[in-house]
Amino acid sequence: MAIEIVREYFKNFGIENRILEFTESSATVELAAMAVGCEPKRIAKSLTFMVDNNPVLVVTAGDAKVDNSKYKAVFNTKAKMLTPEEVDSMIGHSIGGVCPFGIKENVTVYLDVSLQRFDTVYPACGSSNSAIELTIKELEKYSNYSSWVDICKNWE
Repeated sequence: MAIEIVREYFKNFGIENRILEFTESSATVELAAMAVGCEPKRIAKSLTFMVDNNPVLVVTAGDAKVDNSKYKAVFNTKAKMLTPEEVDSMIGHSIGGVCPFGIKENVTVYLDVSLQRFDTVYPACGSSNSAIELTIKELEKYSNYSSWVDICKNWE
């Protein structure tokens, strides 16, 4: 189970006990916000794409939407999201629990600037009923991100 992979990953940092598990689903931004008790925009959603035949994961704020022209300017290609099957096999987590922790080695992680306005955010932890509260610095550290990008709209 992917949450166990994330738990093992977080053991390396001594924060595995900070994972929140819910009896209800947190598979969407709205459900996750209700489960953790925060505004939807503070949910750190993970979006997955194919860029130059390589899987890419971009973590954005819950209220942000991908801006196709910004995306193309950053990645030099049209946004092509992975299918649910590709997400599972290429990233290592299933839709509803996708996160940048405990993922396959060939996945490049980016963080969108829409997250920078918050002190803490809540990404998933590999299952459709989990999350963890992280500061932005912690998100940077634990996600092994490549760089910050600006590919979203409707959040400012």
